[in-house]
Amino acid sequence: MNTQKPIVIGHRGAAGEAPENTLASFALALEQGAEGIELDVQLTKDGEIVVCHDLTLDRTTNGSGLICEKSWEEIKSLDAGFWFSDHYKGERIPRLCEVFDLVPRGHLINVEVKHAYEGRMEEALITFLRERDRWEDVVISSFDHKVIRRIKQAEPEAKVGLLYAANLIDHAAYAKQIGVDVYSLHPYHHCIEQEDVRAAAAAGLASYPYTVNEVADYRRMIASGVSGIITDYPAKLRDLLKS
Repeated sequence: MNTQKPIVIGHRGAAGEAPENTLASFALALEQGAEGIELDVQLTKDGEIVVCHDLTLDRTTNGSGLICEKSWEEIKSLDAGFWFSDHYKGERIPRLCEVFDLVPRGHLINVEVKHAYEGRMEEALITFLRERDRWEDVVISSFDHKVIRRIKQAEPEAKVGLLYAANLIDHAAYAKQIGVDVYSLHPYHHCIEQEDVRAAAAAGLASYPYTVNEVADYRRMIASGVSGIITDYPAKLRDLLKS
């Protein structure tokens, strides 16, 4: 029986209490005891990797339009915090390098690739991670499993994870079908049960379900023996684990 407590992974930082995917949100998650963070990346017109969930700027900033059609110069002054609360007015969209500067070594950084950009994201991300040389800290995940396979084929040191919201018959068997060494499973938390987690662990796979925010669901995931829990409320999960 797995008695190891799951690590706390802040979803887009501490997205329940701060504007998602901002430095303030990541800093808050770390302050609240998160041992890892999850974030989303997009690519600007001039090849900068920026941290934002959406393809467009409209929902989370005072800008508009596709990120891939904007330069970093056009994006860097946008306000990405005003929509959340007055307290966070002036927060910016960070570059991935700024988040890596913020997060100490030894903390998990789960980089979710939202879009391949015809392979340009994979190339830019691999180049960045080779420069940073923090392979032990980083897991690259995506709902696009072809992207994950290409990244692993291009850079064997990369740890890759599969994001999905399907209630699979055999989670570990699916991971084997990808054709590369998969490090972790990232299922929607209602789509994985204790027997699935145990089978995954037996196959050498970590399990990081998303996005778990209710105490009853925390308890269910803890009891199932998952490796980590991705949550909008790191402090709430940390307090439960301490109790």
